[in-house]
Amino acid sequence: MKKRRQEHSHALLKLVGVVGICAVFALCGLGAYGITTLFYGYMGYHPNDFVKVLVHSVLNCMLFIGVGMIISFFTMPRHRGRFQPLIDALRRIAMGDFRVNLDIKLANEWGELVDGINHVAEQLNEMEKLRQEFISNVSHEIQSPLTSISGFARALHNERLSSEERHRYLEIIESESKRLSKISDNLLKLTALEGIQHDLERKRYRLDTQLRAIILACEPQWMGKEIEMDIDLEKVEIVADEDMLSQVWTNLLGNSIKFTKAGGKISVKLERVNGELLVKIIDTGIGISKENQERIFERFFKADPSRNRANSGSGLGLAIVKKIIDLHHATIAVESEVGTGTTFTITFVQTA
Repeated sequence: MKKRRQEHSHALLKLVGVVGICAVFALCGLGAYGITTLFYGYMGYHPNDFVKVLVHSVLNCMLFIGVGMIISFFTMPRHRGRFQPLIDALRRIAMGDFRVNLDIKLANEWGELVDGINHVAEQLNEMEKLRQEFISNVSHEIQSPLTSISGFARALHNERLSSEERHRYLEIIESESKRLSKISDNLLKLTALEGIQHDLERKRYRLDTQLRAIILACEPQWMGKEIEMDIDLEKVEIVADEDMLSQVWTNLLGNSIKFTKAGGKISVKLERVNGELLVKIIDTGIGISKENQERIFERFFKADPSRNRANSGSGLGLAIVKKIIDLHHATIAVESEVGTGTTFTITFVQTA
């Protein structure tokens, strides 16, 4: 309705403009006729019809142009003053300054243009903040293992080190190198996922079989911590990207194993509920505080920065999980209590 009114107003404005131009042209014609009549009477000159028409037409055009220039002279500065802030704002945005907020009240399409410029500037400013935060986080995550590698590599030059100390330093260097490689790998995965729209390699397969295979692949990890693994998988099929969902289950199960103490319990459930497929991964781990539960899917966010190096990750695993789940038009929810455990629930709309 609003758009229709705007179109009607725009058409009416055009009509008024055309009528106004015609009226001015007609008045100039009358003026030219009056001037030529007075001139011929005063001079006592009686030219033929062709000369009269020619002189009248030329004078009419000259008057019309003159009136147009006078109108432009008085109106252009006002319009330029009105639109100059818009021009300046666009120039600032083009130069990378996104802190633009135009406080100008204009009607019709010009008002929408002002709102559009403000919206674009706001979005670009948010993107710039995210970019700077991302660069800062990447630099911090890479700097930490590099510092360790550099420090322990220098320590190896000490000839008085015992073989045990030398071996321990080499193990730390190897561990930090793997950590650095994992950060790089996850960054590449996340970047690739950001560029994916709807070109997932979907196929029909048994979801329960996939989950069982992931659990068995992680057996050395949970068996090493004597974690009790409870599996309740209903036989169901799903149409999805098998490789991507494999990454989801690996990341979620890996987190549960990592943050569940020795002797704890992890449950993996798959069931149909009201036309939906629900996957639940429940652990008795250290839990996540309420204030951190909304942020755990952010890139580089770590719920507890004080965790030791053995339990420290890149902060990208859950961001990758969230992106893959979003690409499948599914949802992921977390319920957790510090000291009790965490439950991740992934919900898919079941397709025929």
